[in-house]
Amino acid sequence: MSDLKPMDYLGDYINGGFVKPSKSDGEWEIQSPADLKDRVFSVEYSYDHIEQACQAAKKAYKSWRYTSLEERKNLLLRLQEVYLAHKEEMAQIISRETGKPSWEAMTEANALAGKIKITIEHSLKLVETEIIKDALPKTDGVVRYKSRGVMAVIGPFNFPAHLPNGHIVPALLTGNTIVFKPSDKTPAVGQFMAKMFDEAGFPKGVFNLVQGLGESGKRLVGHESVDGILFTGSYDVGLKIKQETMTHHWKILALEMGGKNTSIIWDDADLEKSIYDSLLGCFLTAGQRCSCTSKLVLHASVYDEFVEKFHNAAKKIKVGHWSEKNFMGPLISKDSVDKYIRFQEIAGREGAESLMRGKALSPGYDGFYVSPSINLVGEFDESSVYQKSEIFGPNVAVYKVDDFDQALSITNASGFGLAASLFTKNKSLYEKALVEAKVGLLNWNRTTNGASSRLPFGGMGKSGNGRPSAHFAVQYCTSPVASLEDYNTFNPESVMTGLDYP
Repeated sequence: MSDLKPMDYLGDYINGGFVKPSKSDGEWEIQSPADLKDRVFSVEYSYDHIEQACQAAKKAYKSWRYTSLEERKNLLLRLQEVYLAHKEEMAQIISRETGKPSWEAMTEANALAGKIKITIEHSLKLVETEIIKDALPKTDGVVRYKSRGVMAVIGPFNFPAHLPNGHIVPALLTGNTIVFKPSDKTPAVGQFMAKMFDEAGFPKGVFNLVQGLGESGKRLVGHESVDGILFTGSYDVGLKIKQETMTHHWKILALEMGGKNTSIIWDDADLEKSIYDSLLGCFLTAGQRCSCTSKLVLHASVYDEFVEKFHNAAKKIKVGHWSEKNFMGPLISKDSVDKYIRFQEIAGREGAESLMRGKALSPGYDGFYVSPSINLVGEFDESSVYQKSEIFGPNVAVYKVDDFDQALSITNASGFGLAASLFTKNKSLYEKALVEAKVGLLNWNRTTNGASSRLPFGGMGKSGNGRPSAHFAVQYCTSPVASLEDYNTFNPESVMTGLDYP
């Protein structure tokens, strides 16, 4: 891919235009994790731009909140057209910055337009005005949903377009304005999104973009003009956001913070399907999904056959450059590779048997490639660092059990509570898991990976703060307002006892 050129840096997108810093507070360069010779993007950042973007969004909100829903819909439908017109270019930028295979990047690029359609046609129903006749005697009640104000959207690197878009679209549609800070690992995707918003013709200040590193994110979430923070990322960063806003009681926080997800394969499971689905669950996106399967809990009667077939299939996974026909691309950075290798060592020290060892690979390109890894855990240990930590790489721990309560204990043990799946024909076990599994998503005979925008997406415990996204995003982007509407004339006979009112 030697014909690829670095993208031009346009600056931050503030108040309807791209602006380069007059005073730079720093800069960094993005090299593709799939090929370090591919220089993707060089970026500058300015703390002053955070102030400017927040003020632009605050000013724009004064008129945007009065813009009719129909007009907001039309602008988003225009954005949908722009998304579809540029999906191939977007997919290539995603692949270059993240390393994910081109087929997978295209699914993400296609999802951008799909989110707009689903939000308009499906999710808006959750915040429709409701009239309650005679909520009080001869007085109607009305529930309306109003926008909150300026929303800061903090994006992740693994789905650098789709996941921020999942916050931005419902926020704009319900009348909020946006300041978007993309991950510092995927700034080029963020800039390209801003170009598409510009092409769609949104009013000045309604959508803004600022680039930056960790300190920029800290300043953005702590800004006095920000009314809400919509975040997808790690538990550690989500916790910092919570701490930074402890005294900002008016801010709504929607925090999606990762997972340590379990698939339970029981004795009556469709073994071929469960093995295939588990390969997707464990190794899709090189394990860099918050919903990836980190733990496989196998019934003792299927353990040997499952492990043998799963291992043989994992050994055949094609790992390589995004432009070729591979299933897995690289990890996002050298730090991620180092962490991944370090956890192989931790697993060994804690007694796990390495069935397939994760190691660095060189599949014809100088990048951050690793092989998948499988560790057989002899005994469940709640104090194990390996067994409870989110690794965010293509690794899975495999357990053998014969008791369903034990399987659920392993599922609930890490403190994370995003997703789990159960492979069984026994519906009563599924119903038990629905009650006892501490997760926000529980799938039956399907992997933990993959989610529908027509359903809520969010976790319990360390995985979230009770603000599920996807279909439910319109709820945290709005605030309900209750009204009692009395159209009756004054009735002297209704004067309360003890009042001398003529």
